[in-house]
Amino acid sequence: MTADNFIVGTSGYSFADWVGSVYPAGTKSSQMFGCYSRLFQAVELNFTFYATPTQATMQRMVEGSGADFGFWVKANQQLTHAGDRSGTGAFLDALAPMRQSNKLLGVLLQFPQSFHRTVESRKFLSEATEDFGDVPLAIEFRHRSWLHPSTAQGLRERHLTLVVPDVPDIPDLYATPALLTSRTGYLRLHSRDAQKWYTGKAQRYDYSYSEEELRELVTHWTTLQDQAERVYAMFNNCHRGQAGQNAQTLRRILGQI
Repeated sequence: MTADNFIVGTSGYSFADWVGSVYPAGTKSSQMFGCYSRLFQAVELNFTFYATPTQATMQRMVEGSGADFGFWVKANQQLTHAGDRSGTGAFLDALAPMRQSNKLLGVLLQFPQSFHRTVESRKFLSEATEDFGDVPLAIEFRHRSWLHPSTAQGLRERHLTLVVPDVPDIPDLYATPALLTSRTGYLRLHSRDAQKWYTGKAQRYDYSYSEEELRELVTHWTTLQDQAERVYAMFNNCHRGQAGQNAQTLRRILGQI
């Protein structure tokens, strides 16, 4: 695995406070995705968590991105937070333009901290992932109960990608060193500030990674170079443009820019 095997991006791209710090001054909201797609090779689409997208919206994003650009699409909260699988069919239908263009990298299922490792939850996870058929899936846990050997083993057996979250060291919060359950590595960088984690989303993700912290993460992931085809490093610390800035720093460390 070389530096080119790291694909760097952010969770979302449409933020007013990125104008002037990540995007050029004067950038309008309608221009943000175009600016983003010239900086990075992949994005996590976050708006799909709040509402099921339309095929027309996804088609526009496909057409507005370069040939080598890819999308991780966050599953709707109806599934991951409400535990309702009934909307998965409509969600998959909306992804048709991305699947047909080979730009869909996969679907991200981010479960809340209230989703504990129980028999019921494990059964739900198995059924929910089966609903997606052959669509690649990345699974993010937030509760520490999932830090169990059978979790990684179960994901490997189902060819599912484990999301490795970079989070503060807090009791009950899921955290693991660099780990693969498929040929795809997936690192989501949230924050390391324990004091802000439970103060609300705006504050939770208000954190800027130092260059030293990012270099250390690269070192950890390159130890898995014989096992991974790709490692996605997606920054979710989107407050005040920090995700975009940190992502660019990581790309410089990797020698990509």
